[in-house]
This record gives sequence, C-alpha cells and structure tokens, in this order.
Amino acid sequence: MKKLGHLNRDISRILASMGHTDCIVIADCGLPIPPHVECIDLSLGRGTPSYFAVLNSILEDFQVERAVLASECQSQNPAVAAQAQTLSGVTVEFVPHSEFKQLTQQARAIIRTGEASPYANIVLYSGVIF
Repeated sequence: MKKLGHLNRDISRILASMGHTDCIVIADCGLPIPPHVECIDLSLGRGTPSYFAVLNSILEDFQVERAVLASECQSQNPAVAAQAQTLSGVTVEFVPHSEFKQLTQQARAIIRTGEASPYANIVLYSGVIF
C-alpha cells in the first residue's frame, strides 16, 4: 500500500502524468466542468472535503510554478485570495471569472471538492523539480 502522497488513485495518476506547464484545477462544488475534461469528484457533502484541505494535500505532492484564480475571489472570498498569496515560489495571477472558466478548458483534470463558498477555485500549472 502506498505510504506517502495521495491514496486517491485518480489524483496519483494525474499528478504522475503531468508535464511542465500542464495544469489541473481545484474547484468548489459549483464550478462548471467542461465535458472533455476529466472530473475527479471528491465531494461528499456541502463543505466536505474543503477547498483548503484538498489544495494543501495537492501542494504536498505537486510542483507548482504558477497559479491562477478568479479576481472576484479577492472581494467575495478573501480567505482564498490570501492563501494564494502565501504560495512560496509560485507566480499568482488573478483574472476575471469568465476568463478563469476558459482556462479550465485546458486542464488535465478538475478536482471537485465539496467547498460551497464563492470563487474557491484555482488553476495550478506544473513546474519542474530540477
């Protein structure tokens, strides 16, 4: 049995297949999922698992060089915006939510959480470990 990293086989598979600049999305339970993008649905109920729990778990196992969030989160969900600013070594950008939804079209996967607060979504772009 796997001891470190993600026990979720779909998340492990996606992270292992990521190349430089590929992206994944961590999403609240309301973000539209494009039909052609794989959805890894972790939601168990409203708020479970939380956006922050899933994001922190992914960050432990994934090299991120850039992150994009909806600019609306800065006023509508300041906790999400503030947490993004603490990502060490990661360039953080804010774009309008309409543009954010367009970025999700290129995601390798969208990891859907049970988060039920507004604009709790982030696109994470893969860095390299060397």
